[in-house]
Amino acid sequence: MELTTVPLEIPEGGNVILGQTHFIKSVEDIYEAIVNTVPQMKFGLAFNEASGPCLTRVDGNDGALKAMAARNATALAAGHIFVVAMTDGYPINVLGRIKDVPEVCTIFCATANPVEVVVAESEQGRGVLGVIDGARPKGIETAEDVEKRRGFLRMIGYKR
Repeated sequence: MELTTVPLEIPEGGNVILGQTHFIKSVEDIYEAIVNTVPQMKFGLAFNEASGPCLTRVDGNDGALKAMAARNATALAAGHIFVVAMTDGYPINVLGRIKDVPEVCTIFCATANPVEVVVAESEQGRGVLGVIDGARPKGIETAEDVEKRRGFLRMIGYKR
C-alpha cells in the first residue's frame, strides 16, 4: 500500500466540502440539499463512482466550480468520494442538510483553508484516510483571544 497526499483546489473566497457517499443517486440528492437550503449559493459537485462505469459524476449551478470539483475528485481518484466547491455561502449553511442525505457516510472536511487529503492506494484502488486541514495550532487562546472570537461571531451574525 502506498500513502500520498493530494492538495485540493479551493475557490477564491470560497470553500470545499469533502465527503464519502455510496450511491450514484448522491449527486442529485446533494445537489437538491444545497439548492433547497441556500438557493443563491454557487457550487460544483463531483462524485467518483466505485463500480460499474467508474465515472466522475458532476453537477452544480456554476460551470467554473463544477470544473474545479471535477478536477479535485479526479486528482483524488478514490471511489465513493464527493467534492463540493462553493462560493456565496458557507459550509455551516448546508452541512446539516448534506449529512441528512441517506447515502452520505462521512464528511472529511469543510474548509476554506489549504487542505491536503491523505490517500491510500492498494491493488484494488484508492481510498481517503483523512485530511490535513490548515496550519498547526500556535498555542492556547488567552482571555483576549476569547473576547476576539466571541466578538467576531457576533459581528458576522452567528451569535447574539
